[in-house]
Amino acid sequence: MSRLSRIAEFGQQVWLDNLSRRLLESGRLARWLEEDAIAGVTSNPAIFHKAIAEDPLYRDDLARLRDREPDPERRFEALVLPDIRAACDLLRPRFEASQGEAGFVSFEVSPRLAQDPDATLAAAERLWAAIDRPNAMIKIPATRACLPAIRDAIAAGLNVNVTLMFSPRHLDEVFAAYRDGLAVRHAAGKPVDHIRAVASVFLSRVDTLVDAMLPEAAAHLRGHIAVASAKAAYARWQATFGGEDFAELRAAGAHPQRCLWASTGTKDPAYSDVMYVEELIGPDTVNTVPDATLAAFADHGEAAETLTADPATAHERLAELAALGIDLDEIGERLQREGLAAFDQAYDELLRLVD
Repeated sequence: MSRLSRIAEFGQQVWLDNLSRRLLESGRLARWLEEDAIAGVTSNPAIFHKAIAEDPLYRDDLARLRDREPDPERRFEALVLPDIRAACDLLRPRFEASQGEAGFVSFEVSPRLAQDPDATLAAAERLWAAIDRPNAMIKIPATRACLPAIRDAIAAGLNVNVTLMFSPRHLDEVFAAYRDGLAVRHAAGKPVDHIRAVASVFLSRVDTLVDAMLPEAAAHLRGHIAVASAKAAYARWQATFGGEDFAELRAAGAHPQRCLWASTGTKDPAYSDVMYVEELIGPDTVNTVPDATLAAFADHGEAAETLTADPATAHERLAELAALGIDLDEIGERLQREGLAAFDQAYDELLRLVD
């Protein structure tokens, strides 16, 4: 077994945070699925910008689309949605063998819509229909404005990957939107057993920002807050979906929204390049990793159930942080704003590339 495939022994799925036509047509993605038990794929505008800019396999299709499709956003979608469908088809056997628990491919609504819930919902439903695969997931940001769109997308029967989550407040709001969407659907007499969703909790950016705010007397907290907050998020997940509040929906066949660890490439070279994988392995979770982190773990990562280990230390670190006056909810709002700005910029650059 490869080092990566051993992670699955502890109930966690590893998804690749990358997609391109080259990955598909070269067979490289298929090999990762077979040899390393990669169980899903995520994409975003920055990933597709890199793919389209560097991969000549897009060149002829893009030239044809420039003649046929005048709108740059629709041109981009027409260019890459075949890759999303092909990835869904490649992962379909995993999806079916797992009875819908794994094998998903995520595609994102335009980040320009992050403050417009009606337009976000319309885009999510349009993309869901265009991809037309049961193992697709539509990515929607966890902005407060988009919480109704998340709820309504779940009520409409879509699989949703909620992205740009950084704080306990984001987690609670997104879990509530998911439960509310299932409740609306269940009350209407519609099935809920086929719906899957993940809550993408971003990690490395939390440490980058918090580390810079810590005084020298609290230097021992540097590089530890993101993992501690992820462990606390998992405890919140257990309480939310393992308790009575979810009991009726669980009895109707509904599935919990899983925590997904995102932004898992280590940004500080002083830290282990696999810390956001090694330290957060646990059941019923997902870790989405970029190529470099995937390669690093394949080379020297160690798999063990670490997510539930030593919760007292995680709690103590978060308590120390709060005592310093550093509020993770305030940190989360700032990081979400910065993340949205970065996604907007990447999307604008992407549309210029295909224009």
